[in-house]
Amino acid sequence: MPEQPRAWRAVLARIESDLLDGRLAPGDRLPSERDLAAELGVGRSSVREALRVLEVMGLIRTATGSGPQAGAIVIATPTGGISTLLRLQVAAHGFALSDIVDTRLVLESAVVSTLARAADRDTTGAHALLDAMDADGLAPEEFLALDAQLHLTLAEASGNGVIAATMAGLRTAIESYVTAGAASVSDWRAMTDRLRAEHRDIVAAVDDGDADAAAVRVRDHISGYYQDILGH
Repeated sequence: MPEQPRAWRAVLARIESDLLDGRLAPGDRLPSERDLAAELGVGRSSVREALRVLEVMGLIRTATGSGPQAGAIVIATPTGGISTLLRLQVAAHGFALSDIVDTRLVLESAVVSTLARAADRDTTGAHALLDAMDADGLAPEEFLALDAQLHLTLAEASGNGVIAATMAGLRTAIESYVTAGAASVSDWRAMTDRLRAEHRDIVAAVDDGDADAAAVRVRDHISGYYQDILGH
């Protein structure tokens, strides 16, 4: 009998169960393709398909050959997978723009609030980007790429890996809509002056440890650009 479609999902379910129950942990090697196929009653092609999915998701690392580094090994940093999946959804227009903006408002308010409250906060990277955005003669797309990087850098500095990965995954969409909006700006110099000031006010509130002010400023910054430029 031909193998049932989507049999690779049974492999994913088995590995998920093993992770949840503690039978697998970061650094452990998965059973061989042959063993998984025999145990679950699926073809080895389905096992390979499941392993490809897990590798794209950033949950395993695979290597061919023999020795201690060969086979499929569980890894502890799946953030790249989250970013990849979000980028693909954004590219396929799987999310409404308004939902992306609303998500930014929630995430980035939390980012700057958390960072402002942290005793060991480090905004060195953010200040370097602020200075880079002060350069004369930046084209709109260059300025806005730095803008997106600033927001991502703050997310990374907050120490929340899930938020940082989510922001990284949304970065393409963020750059896309802010750049599209820039095309309708009649006075780009005035707009960059405004954005520079807003960015510096956000980072200053973080540096001052004022979580409430930082959250308000980042929300006003994001929603203000969306409303003024895109007319929503």
